[in-house]
Amino acid sequence: MVASDEANASAEITRARVNYAVPGLAEEDVAETPLSQFSKWLTEAQMANVPEPNAMSLATSGPEGPQVRVVLAKDIDEYGVTFFTNLDSVKAQDLAQDSRAAAVFAWLAQHRQVRLRGSVVPLDRDVAAEYFATRARGAQIGAWASPQSEVISSRAELVERIRQIEERFPEDAPVPLPDRWGGYRIKPVAIEFWQGQPSRLHDRIRFQSRQADARLDDASAWKSERLAP
Repeated sequence: MVASDEANASAEITRARVNYAVPGLAEEDVAETPLSQFSKWLTEAQMANVPEPNAMSLATSGPEGPQVRVVLAKDIDEYGVTFFTNLDSVKAQDLAQDSRAAAVFAWLAQHRQVRLRGSVVPLDRDVAAEYFATRARGAQIGAWASPQSEVISSRAELVERIRQIEERFPEDAPVPLPDRWGGYRIKPVAIEFWQGQPSRLHDRIRFQSRQADARLDDASAWKSERLAP
């Protein structure tokens, strides 16, 4: 029975197809800058009620090889894409060894994705502290309590860690920024806008930087080109 169930699941995956019968992405419809184009698509994802449209899959590479996970982008401006994390996490350790990373925003309901790659730089502590102060108290406590990516004995151990941190920072006291928590900015050198199309003949428009540290709102710093699907 188990083997039969596994075969059925495999067959279902093989047959899984979606016909991307949606408007394409023509060059004349693409904004002049990658920031404007991203902002346009992000707004449309929000209007379409895409769950967590700021979620992105972040790929890094370190001693154990490439790894990928989903994180939340917390700012997208002319300088790049910002996210925050535990500085002892695997992703942070990877970035300490290789500061290059890649990310993808997948808005599946709209048959769209945005792929980007570039170097990653740490954010100043005051920027991290400013954002940390806006987080829900539970998330702040969790940032102190969780030794992210480390092996723990049980869920009970984590609960006990949380209890101890809650005692350390009473309800009426602010929770400060932990030493091991901070932020990063991805500074893209390439950004691809992917729009699904019928017969898998997708539209792919890539912005490629012409210079180092290209601002995402500077049209002269980027060239756009169409890629084969």
